[in-house]
Amino acid sequence: METSTETPRLLLVDDDQTFCMVLAQALKKRNFDVAVAYDIASGLALAEEKTPEYAVIDLRISLESGLELVKKLIEIDNNTRIVMLTGFASIATAVEAIKLGATQYLTKPANADEIINALNKNDGDSSTIIKDNPLSVKRLEWEHLQKVLMENNGNISAAARALNMHRRTLQRKLDKRPVKE
Repeated sequence: METSTETPRLLLVDDDQTFCMVLAQALKKRNFDVAVAYDIASGLALAEEKTPEYAVIDLRISLESGLELVKKLIEIDNNTRIVMLTGFASIATAVEAIKLGATQYLTKPANADEIINALNKNDGDSSTIIKDNPLSVKRLEWEHLQKVLMENNGNISAAARALNMHRRTLQRKLDKRPVKE
C-alpha cells in the first residue's frame, strides 16, 4: 500500500504487543504511517528499509536496552525525532537517551497526544516545577544503581563488582520498578 508523502513515518518499538496495538491505532488516527516492531532487531530492519521521521522507543525491550536502538536510528538519520518511553524512568537513562539523540523522554503511562506533543517539542520548559521534597532513600538507591549500570554499559556483573554487591542481588533490585515520588 502506497502512503502519501504528507503522512509522516513513525517507528514504534516496544515489547508490549497490546500497548503497541493500541498506540499504533491512536497514532494512525492522527495521520501517522506507523511501523511496529517488538524487538530491537526488527525495529532496526524497519528503519533501514524506510527511514522514519519519528520514533517512539521503549527503554526496556525484553532484556535489551532501547538506548541501543536510539543510537542506531540517529546513525541512520540524525534528523529522526525520537521519544524514549519507559516505565523504568531514571535520571541516568534520561540523560543517556538525550545524549544519544532522543528528542524527549516520557514515562509510562503516556497517551498518543502526550507522545505527539513530545515528538514536536523543540525546547525545554523553564517553568517546570521543582519539587520541595528531596528524593526518598529508596529512590536515590534505585537512581544510583541505574547510574552505575549505565557507567558499565549495561553489564550487570561489572556493575555489581563496582557496587561491591552480588550480581543476583543487583538483578533483583533492578527488576523492581522505581519508587514513585
